[in-house]
Amino acid sequence: MSVAVQELREALVAALGDGARVSDGDSERDLHASDITFHRPQRPDLVVYPTSTEEVSRVLAIASERRVAVTPFGAGSSLEGHVIPTRGGISLDLSRLNGILEIAPGDLSATVQAGVTRMALTRAAGEHGLFFPVDPGADATLGGMAATNAAGTTTIRYGKMRANVLALKAVLADGTIVRTGSPAPKSSAGYDLTSLLVGSEGTLAVITEVCVRLYGIPEHIVAQRISFATIDAVCRTAAAVVAAGSAVTRLELLDAWTLRAINAYNGSSYPEGPCLLVEAAGTELSVEADLVLVRELAEAEGATEIVDERDPAGRARLWAARHDAAYAMAAISPGRHERATDTCVPVSELAGAVAFARAEVERLGLDAAILGHAGDGNVHVSLQLDPDDAAELALADELVERLVVDALARGGTCTGEHGIGLGKIAALELEHGDLVPLMREIKRVFDPHGIMNPGKVFTDG
Repeated sequence: MSVAVQELREALVAALGDGARVSDGDSERDLHASDITFHRPQRPDLVVYPTSTEEVSRVLAIASERRVAVTPFGAGSSLEGHVIPTRGGISLDLSRLNGILEIAPGDLSATVQAGVTRMALTRAAGEHGLFFPVDPGADATLGGMAATNAAGTTTIRYGKMRANVLALKAVLADGTIVRTGSPAPKSSAGYDLTSLLVGSEGTLAVITEVCVRLYGIPEHIVAQRISFATIDAVCRTAAAVVAAGSAVTRLELLDAWTLRAINAYNGSSYPEGPCLLVEAAGTELSVEADLVLVRELAEAEGATEIVDERDPAGRARLWAARHDAAYAMAAISPGRHERATDTCVPVSELAGAVAFARAEVERLGLDAAILGHAGDGNVHVSLQLDPDDAAELALADELVERLVVDALARGGTCTGEHGIGLGKIAALELEHGDLVPLMREIKRVFDPHGIMNPGKVFTDG
């Protein structure tokens, strides 16, 4: 350990009053060196475990004074290297800020600390007949979900994190504690700093508390699994469902490659062709009307099988299969690492974007699943790679670049929900090159010394 790191450690121990919560152990540094994808690990110098907003403030004040990089860490489930400490320094693990501070049924809101996971909030809200809708699949922390503007299978009905965060408590780079927004359902008071911090990927501040919207648990829920002969038919059906004004809560696309992996992983026997997973929720009357509409539209596109899942166990198995897709793909590619990338296009362009993605994957000779949130045009391509194979990595880079260029040409965006992190800095330049200088100026106001999650969103400097 260098003298500077030793002195930093001593200052942090004094600030927290607990040496056990400032670690320089190899195992803990390794655990905080990477996310769940192929991005190369980089160790922090220290891992720090605050238990309150005030302790986060003390840590950041010390880091600011010493010009030490700080990388917030939640559950480590990000997909674009957000939690990798590219300049060493402090990995700020927020998992011990895990208090559910308030469930307010009358206001349909909850206030939680940043380290609370979405499943913990779901259990607590469920006792009041409520639920939190944003479902990225992983049991991520609410702070991390806010920082990355997470989305998932229910976005078509409830929106992303930005639409579901009412207020925040956060700590700025110099240790200043700020509060943005309020539990009120809406506000027109000044600049919307809550929305600015949501999706800022830890580059502007450390989010320590989140006030989120809750919703009543629907009285009636039914899921459908619809198989098709072609992926194009899946996409056309999804676009038709959206255009018809259906209020379905989930509308998910899985290709044949993904279904084969899921069957092998789960021991299931789903038809190994393109399919659409649908869920409708609400009153019994509204749900049944939505299901009739979806069935008619699917049959018009030549659906080969339509299966309703009406009991909770059947629905749970169906959505577990969807959420297990990443694990299934990893299981059939032992020793390789996932590189998951996403783009998002207008729903009318979904079929073209998916067809282009499959053609490019095959042209480059790569192994990849294509799936996504069909209801909002979000296409996910999940590659399995050898991170030590430079040629394969180069092909993956080529694929990602071509997918981004294609999405932008269709009026879309380089990422619908994974974010920029390390992996899509060049893509952000391609999409918003004219706005990146303005983004940098905002960053300088919040973080004049460049210590907040450096190397993410855009390059240092």
